[in-house]
Amino acid sequence: MTSIPLYLSAEAACSYLEGQTSRVIMPGDDFALDSDIYSHLINQGFRRSGNQVYKPYCQSCCACIPTRLPVRQFQANRQQKRCLQRNAATRTVIRPAAFDIRHFELYHRYLAARHQPDSPNESSPETFMAFFDSDWCDTWFVEFYIGGRLAAVAVVDALDQGLSAVYTFFDPEFADYSPGVYAVLWQIETARELQLDYVYLGFWLKECRKMSYKNQYQPLYGLIAENWQAIDR
Repeated sequence: MTSIPLYLSAEAACSYLEGQTSRVIMPGDDFALDSDIYSHLINQGFRRSGNQVYKPYCQSCCACIPTRLPVRQFQANRQQKRCLQRNAATRTVIRPAAFDIRHFELYHRYLAARHQPDSPNESSPETFMAFFDSDWCDTWFVEFYIGGRLAAVAVVDALDQGLSAVYTFFDPEFADYSPGVYAVLWQIETARELQLDYVYLGFWLKECRKMSYKNQYQPLYGLIAENWQAIDR
């Protein structure tokens, strides 16, 4: 097993809980990451943002729980089945991670509609790609087309044992199709087809609305006290 040097960041304002501060641990900039190493780290609760891999390490808070879903055990609930029916004609195209002006413009329309002041300010193609892509990971830009129009893009990392849902953004005009939900359901089914074990859904926070939705996908497991445990709905 490769020895990975980890560093503790300075305190910063928490992105999820108002009035809280947060710290993360992360490999040093001089450590050479690759997809195999990240496949190991994600099972230890780490996530990726651009080239940076990190894990919350807050002294007085453990609200951020890394999650994964064992795809062979997943069964869609009633709402998710309706989402699949609405998207029966949705067409999917998997593309390698590369800049596309259509993705760039769609992402900004999504942020403008969602009024997310805490979202990164992607003001250029370079910063857009630096946020979603990395130099060492096998990343897909998955396009979803509804009625021939680009409706959504899911950024997905393909790992040794599963798919990691990095981010999904969509055209607000297609909100009735629940493209965010459909993107997760697509990743679950694709992981099954590829005979992978998991879809990693990032951090779950019970008290954070924009993150708490993840326990609608069951059975969801969280890394709690360094053990993967079921998170009930």
